[in-house]
Amino acid sequence: MDKIVSAPIEAYCRQHTAPLSPVLETLIAATHAQTTAPQMLSGHLEGTLLRFLVQLTHAHHVLEIGTFTGFSALAMAEGLPPDGRIITCDVNPESTAIAREHWAQSPHGHKIELRLAPALDTLASLSGPFDLVFIDADKANYGAYWEAVLPKVRPGGLIAVDNVLWSGRVLDPQAASDKAIVAFNHQAAADTRVETLMLSIRDGLLLARKRLDGQ
Repeated sequence: MDKIVSAPIEAYCRQHTAPLSPVLETLIAATHAQTTAPQMLSGHLEGTLLRFLVQLTHAHHVLEIGTFTGFSALAMAEGLPPDGRIITCDVNPESTAIAREHWAQSPHGHKIELRLAPALDTLASLSGPFDLVFIDADKANYGAYWEAVLPKVRPGGLIAVDNVLWSGRVLDPQAASDKAIVAFNHQAAADTRVETLMLSIRDGLLLARKRLDGQ
């Protein structure tokens, strides 16, 4: 993944951000050692932001689409109260095995429930309401995930969507994945049910707050 923010600036930001828990640090190392795409990790800055969002919204019910090795799920679980719950969706048994191993080492791991099935199938079985949803999965389905989850988010709740700058390729989309992200960004920005804020953290993070009268 190309850097949106320069590496020295990102390192400086990490130095001035609260440290990760030891389990999350171990999970980062395991992801680099055991997977071929460790750049898919949310990382220190984004993981900490997600935990903050969980805490600031006083979330109890969180939904994640795209688990990978479980870093973001555990980061958010660390921000949940003892009775909080996060459902995370994925289809990869290998990467999620790494996730399960590290969740088991955390006092917050019991808050996480993995649904190993196509996310749209899982979403159809869930009623919500969710306080916060994090989308970080296959880009071609971002629009479908958005439409599936938005009715299940409580009024005033948040949706966070990763990779919305797509290494800067949104400015000159060529590949199908580039065009899918551009189309999704237009879809979200035009959706009157939410207020949106796009941040340049890591590979771009879109925050969408569901309006209090949103349907």
